[in-house]
Amino acid sequence: MPRTDASIDCRSGCGACCIAPSISSPIPGMPNGKPAGVRCIQLTHSNACAIFGRAERPAVCRLLRPEPVMCGTNAGEAMAFLERLERQTAPS
Repeated sequence: MPRTDASIDCRSGCGACCIAPSISSPIPGMPNGKPAGVRCIQLTHSNACAIFGRAERPAVCRLLRPEPVMCGTNAGEAMAFLERLERQTAPS
């Protein structure tokens, strides 16, 4: 997917998008996906995706593009934004 003018490169060592949101798609090692706030099993100790670029990476992960509003200026801001978004979009 081509970058938009608003997209940015992922912040090295952040991992917020692999922790804060729920993922309903199967992930290797997490066949039922993952709940919000749970660290993805594929997130390495250095907060990098162990299956980045591989076919088994869920589509939702492949299609997510970092943008300044989502990532903020640091990992803490990214986590807070994504946690808030998860709460706002959770089923009632």
